[in-house]
Amino acid sequence: MTVTELNVKLDVFEGPLDLLLHLIKQLEIDIYDIPISEITEQYLEYIHTMKVLDLELAGEYIVMAATLMSIKSKMLLPKQEIAYDEDSDYPDEGEDPRDALVAQLLEYRKYKYAADVLKDKEIERGHYYTKEAANLDCYREDVPPLEPNQITTIDLFFAFHEMLNRQKAQEPLTTTIVAESFTIEEKIDHILTKLTHLPTSQGIHFNDLFTSFSKSEIVTTFMALLEVVKSGDVVAKQATRHEPIYLYRRTKTRVNE
Repeated sequence: MTVTELNVKLDVFEGPLDLLLHLIKQLEIDIYDIPISEITEQYLEYIHTMKVLDLELAGEYIVMAATLMSIKSKMLLPKQEIAYDEDSDYPDEGEDPRDALVAQLLEYRKYKYAADVLKDKEIERGHYYTKEAANLDCYREDVPPLEPNQITTIDLFFAFHEMLNRQKAQEPLTTTIVAESFTIEEKIDHILTKLTHLPTSQGIHFNDLFTSFSKSEIVTTFMALLEVVKSGDVVAKQATRHEPIYLYRRTKTRVNE
């Protein structure tokens, strides 16, 4: 069997600042007092997950990782003696190494919020027409309805990230090297075959996609799942956050068939 290297670019985050803001929100961290050691560790874990999944990693993510390591190093250095200004009642505590990063995050968050507001305005404006409304009933069946509780590629990415961490924690100290036994095409067929014999209202548990839970199988299954979700053959749903993920077969109505 021939194993082909596959690089996939997944727009999970818009950039390193977007990833940092997500981690700050997820860890419930005060953006003005970032625990640099904790945020650096979490950031590097997600970078490692992207590499393991063979996702295309932009250079700016590596630059941010180096920046965080630099800030962390500066925070570990012994602080200089506090100098008192004779004309001031408060001591000069020196510049915080995190100040520049906090300023970047605040600026990015401001523009991200503005972009979201403008996007909402664009959608709202799109509801207005300057011509008489046309009858679109003939197209009603050609447009699939919105799926309730449908999850995004970001949710799938974090689900696989958690699975990789569990696999790493359970990995034995000594392992036996075996030949690669999974391909993306085989996993796609495996997913579709399991769903073919089920009604569209019945799904399969996310964990049922795996047999050995090895790192190679996890990565290959991730790539296969992206393909079937992108093609529209499968939809992934989750009732609420931290609840199990289920996969469902989607019946597509094709135009002009």
